[in-house]
Amino acid sequence: MILNEYIEQLTDRLLKQNQHLTYNQARAWVEHLWEDFESTYAKAGYEYKGKEMTAKIVVQWIDNHGVTLHEFLSNNPKYAHLFTDLKH
Repeated sequence: MILNEYIEQLTDRLLKQNQHLTYNQARAWVEHLWEDFESTYAKAGYEYKGKEMTAKIVVQWIDNHGVTLHEFLSNNPKYAHLFTDLKH
């Protein structure tokens, strides 16, 4: 599966859990979570395990926190600018 297919599936999963997000906001969250996991994993010195591993971790984060991700922005205004332009 190519990266874009993973991102699309994860975006759909997040949208099903959180109706407060637009498609563009949900996609931005998924891309941010994906990149955050991969960069943190690499900085920690772990060997890259592939897209499947990253997708599993992002699924866990979506399942555990997806329903409240929209609240993160209101509670953390320094990150709000990352998503305000994506309301449409």
